Amino acid sequence: MIQTLDALFDGKTLVPEVPLNIKSGTRVRIIVESLLPDNKPTKKSFLQTAKSLKLQGQPDWSENIDQYLYGENISENA
Repeated sequence: MIQTLDALFDGKTLVPEVPLNIKSGTRVRIIVESLLPDNKPTKKSFLQTAKSLKLQGQPDWSENIDQYLYGENISENA
């Protein structure tokens, strides 16, 4: 039977992260492979995300957002 598991080396012993499905006293073969540390991506702000999208549009987006989003004519609603 082959099981793959993650364990932590505490300086003296390997401590499995989950219980093993084997009887006490069972001989096993262990192959040790170091895992890379979890590199969690850093959180980006909304502005950083928006900039990374490299959106292009009209220079008056902020002034005429309703017109661009909903097709409303600004002069008709004034």
